[in-house]
Amino acid sequence: MGKTLTLYPQGAGRDCKDAKASTLTLYTRAGCPLCEEMATEVHALIAGTGHGLALLDVDADPLLKAKYGWEVPLLFDGDTEICRHGLSLPAIQAWLRSNP
Repeated sequence: MGKTLTLYPQGAGRDCKDAKASTLTLYTRAGCPLCEEMATEVHALIAGTGHGLALLDVDADPLLKAKYGWEVPLLFDGDTEICRHGLSLPAIQAWLRSNP
């Protein structure tokens, strides 16, 4: 499977014990400036929410490379795509509202 780097927010965690933190997946590739930019932006937006960010290099996994090719960066919550090729602020804000 592909190389995964999981980034979790720092701090005490979530305020509500009933809230469920998610780990978003950002499909990337080495040397991709758009990927690096999206990772930085998403990490800043989810800081303090309890949500995490996992980076998956599509080139490290032949199945991911075949599936996504040059379509990186892609941000997913499970099987649900949030945005691709760049951060969509309205899309991530909508996701954060529905996943407090």
